[in-house]
Amino acid sequence: MSLDCQHCGACCAAFRVSFYWAETDAHPLGQVPAQLTQSVNPHYVCMKGTEKKPVKCIALKGEVGEQVRCEIYALRSSTCREFQAGSPECHEARKYYHLPVLDTNEPH
Repeated sequence: MSLDCQHCGACCAAFRVSFYWAETDAHPLGQVPAQLTQSVNPHYVCMKGTEKKPVKCIALKGEVGEQVRCEIYALRSSTCREFQAGSPECHEARKYYHLPVLDTNEPH
């Protein structure tokens, strides 16, 4: 099975997506819509929907394991940008949703 995040979305519905508050548009150089975040502490926020179980990021649209998309993909946080498809964390999220393990050796 290939790395196709638009048919998965498990990472957006398995982990808390937290990052430094200045990545939000509440800061002049930030871009993540602040209204989609919630304070974690004085320095960090998380995407709404990822702060408690069941986890599902507010920006994730569609059904995990079927067809999904991120409504703020171009404005997503560094946490999302740095997440690697096929990583151990990816496999953990996929297992949680009973999705098959990805073959990271398959040509893309």
